[in-house]
Amino acid sequence: MRMPTHEPDRDDTDTDTDTDTDTEAGFDSSTAGTDTGTGSGAGPGPSLGQLLALVAPGTLDVVVAPRSTSVPVTGVALHDPGEEPLPYGTAGLVLLAVGVELGSPGAVDVLRAADLTGAAAVVMRRGGRDPGPELLEAAALGRTALLSRRPERGWTEVLGRLRTALASHRAPSGTRGTDSPVAGLRPGDLSGLANTVADLVGGAITIEDPQSRVLAYSRLDHEPDPMRRLTILGQEVPRWRVAELRESGFLQTLWSTDDVVRLPADGRYAERLAVAVREGSEVLGTLWAAPDGRPLTEDAADALRTAARAAVPHLAHHRTWGRAAAGAREEAVHALLRGNVGAAPEAGVAADRPYAVVVAEAGTGAGGPDGRRVLDVLALRAAADRPGCAAAHSGRRLYVLVPAGDGERDPARALLAAARSVTRCAVFAGAGPVAAGPAELPASREAAELVVRALRERAARTPDGGAVSAAAAHHEVVARTAALRLLDRLEPLWGALSGPVHAMVEHDRAHGSAYGASVAAYLDASCDAGAAARRLHVHPNTLRYRLRRARELFGVDPADPDVRLLAEIGLRLAARPKHPPRPG
Repeated sequence: MRMPTHEPDRDDTDTDTDTDTDTEAGFDSSTAGTDTGTGSGAGPGPSLGQLLALVAPGTLDVVVAPRSTSVPVTGVALHDPGEEPLPYGTAGLVLLAVGVELGSPGAVDVLRAADLTGAAAVVMRRGGRDPGPELLEAAALGRTALLSRRPERGWTEVLGRLRTALASHRAPSGTRGTDSPVAGLRPGDLSGLANTVADLVGGAITIEDPQSRVLAYSRLDHEPDPMRRLTILGQEVPRWRVAELRESGFLQTLWSTDDVVRLPADGRYAERLAVAVREGSEVLGTLWAAPDGRPLTEDAADALRTAARAAVPHLAHHRTWGRAAAGAREEAVHALLRGNVGAAPEAGVAADRPYAVVVAEAGTGAGGPDGRRVLDVLALRAAADRPGCAAAHSGRRLYVLVPAGDGERDPARALLAAARSVTRCAVFAGAGPVAAGPAELPASREAAELVVRALRERAARTPDGGAVSAAAAHHEVVARTAALRLLDRLEPLWGALSGPVHAMVEHDRAHGSAYGASVAAYLDASCDAGAAARRLHVHPNTLRYRLRRARELFGVDPADPDVRLLAEIGLRLAARPKHPPRPG
């Protein structure tokens, strides 16, 4: 059985054991608040019925409840019968019997084993067969409730919903129910939580995970200070800033107290208030408050302390299955771009709203952290500029569905401008035409991918080799993308032909000569030998010699219109990479 862990998953920057005192660090870690219980010790556990009432309808069904659903629940855990037998000490747990169906032969043994250890309930998958009479009889004679999971619900989702429900029930009084400051927020709505807490605190709020990565932030009513701007755009606290906080002892204090910790202004940045969000002994994340156009009020710390307790079920929800849901949304975006219009709701795309597809590609060699980080920042900027964007990654590419206004031609211009400004690595971004509905999104995606190809190939022929970012909308490079489509059609036919251009290209490949490059540069320069020579960084006489030899050896004469046309086609095809990047 895999039991829930209770240690925060922190990286090395957050687990430093420095013993700097609070006065040396220059911050106030007073513990005026006394109501800090947010975990299992905060009060009695819910009954099974209360827990099921907090879980979304259509997730679990009660098959048999021999002691009714009033039995108390202490926790939830996964149990794989194939791994190991159930240990004693599982009293009160809801066990998720992975791999067990109600109608399977081993279901009775699993239920009886759970009953012997005092489990509150066992959840099995409802498959194609109904539970047999032996299983129903064993459930009726025992103490453990038998529940079923619907086939369309995954175990990860069920585990996440149960843990979130437990955390919500255990939240202290005043942080749950209709009197809660976050009442009405759906579980895991971290953006809504950040905005609600910002209203309570009277400042700007950032929600971070234990690795100091940004999970959500409140709306920007005023220009943020430099640190908040860096943190939001980078989607994490800068590493150098984390090191400062670690060395000062601030992080050590933040992780070891349940109360609000104050970080005074230091001449560079405004003051901050921070508090850890805990479920029992496990740190789920942190809330950070900063001034938003005015200093934080005296009661901001009390409001943040209350907000930390109310945030427990939301961060618990995110921890257990929020990331899986985000992955499912990305997959839905990909399915939508492949033509599955039914994936629109899961992707967060309104079926009656127009969208343009933007494709951003990190240049070759930028597929590591820098390339991924740049694409993440572009996705964040898109969401900030246009609420309602849907984004998905695929290798070195980012796909963004940008909502458009009525009759708007360029809804992605701000995102394209952001892509052009990237300097950390080369980024090529293209926007397709506005799609009136989900059915037209694949065509917009194909057009955007063509723009990216056009920009990438054009950049490869520049002196810097494509090290500078570029972006364009489809209507800005119509001729180039049309040429790409035409060359795609001609490439199979060209490979079956032979002639003077073919002979020249093969000679260059075999001997390392540059006749083809010389002819291509001459044609690109509109037959201006001086301009072509400068492009190749050779003397004009050297270029003229190569052109003469190309005519003598292979019959490639740029003065002949037919040969010139064939040379334009053949040399462009020859310059293509053998294995161009495939669409994501």
